[in-house]
Amino acid sequence: MSVPSSDLSPSGAITDVAGIEVGHFSDTRRPTGCTVILAREGAVAGVDVRGAAPGTRETDLLSPGNLVQQVHGIMLAGGSAWGLAAAEGAMRWLEERNIGMDVRFGILPIVPAAVLFDLPMGDARIRPDAASGYAACEAASDEAPAEGNVGAGSGALVGKLFGVHRAMKGGIGTASVTVGGVTVGALIAVNALGDVIDPDTAQPVAGARTEDGLALLDTRRALLRGEQPKPLLAGTNTTLGVIATDAVLTKVQANRLASVAHDGLARAINPVHTMSDGDTLFALATGRVPLEGNAPGMTVLGTMAAEAVARATLRAVLAARSVTVGEMHVPCAADLATTKI
Repeated sequence: MSVPSSDLSPSGAITDVAGIEVGHFSDTRRPTGCTVILAREGAVAGVDVRGAAPGTRETDLLSPGNLVQQVHGIMLAGGSAWGLAAAEGAMRWLEERNIGMDVRFGILPIVPAAVLFDLPMGDARIRPDAASGYAACEAASDEAPAEGNVGAGSGALVGKLFGVHRAMKGGIGTASVTVGGVTVGALIAVNALGDVIDPDTAQPVAGARTEDGLALLDTRRALLRGEQPKPLLAGTNTTLGVIATDAVLTKVQANRLASVAHDGLARAINPVHTMSDGDTLFALATGRVPLEGNAPGMTVLGTMAAEAVARATLRAVLAARSVTVGEMHVPCAADLATTKI
């Protein structure tokens, strides 16, 4: 199995969308962390939760029928449900800068969040908290964000269906697509139960390995020929992401964009949306470019979103690097790419 070096050539970033900033906090004590996506001027938001074991905060308010129209940030974090505390730090950071919704008695920042399970990587008592979320905001900028073993991707693993000992390193990746003057970008933290697939070749790039650890097993084919997966604990995986666009969208359209963007996960992860994944995608629209004239409509925007998600998912594992925590060594895609098999 080889990984073409061209696959990690520049592919754009979610920060190509005007009004979007990204900041990572990576804990030095063990592989875990959080990533914030900021929209200081507010962004119309939607969400689609597909995995059966999600860990989320304030996703209900993004429903089209509910009151709040804009959010000011999205927090993605490791640490399982404990990691939701990182959103509190982002709220404090935004409030200090007078960013949020005026509720008469104060300025209330709206920061939905979602978490992934990275507790096998070191001391599980170390997880993102409010200070971590605040630090991620301090680090935020409109520069292209780092990818791989950073932020919410620090402790991410992929390919755990046949045991964590046969998994590989996941991570966080980003990409963007521009058509007709409108940009759609994605930032994806990949901690999937399944394998990550190159969407252009349909071949596994990172995931469950053979028993000797030297090659990719190909989880889809292994399951179809009857190999039995290991017993799974619900919620121990999850791919999280944010799709952002500079288009003007309604809340209904933002929710639809989040929904269609899951097609990108389906192209780049197999199996996906399992009973042990909490796959969650948010969509943000900063409203800098009206959908009029020759600007792409929702069908094209959906295609762009799915493409950006698929590319960002692939980049997450291609940018990842191997990690050793105690006696646990987790190889990355680059390790197998250099192995003659």
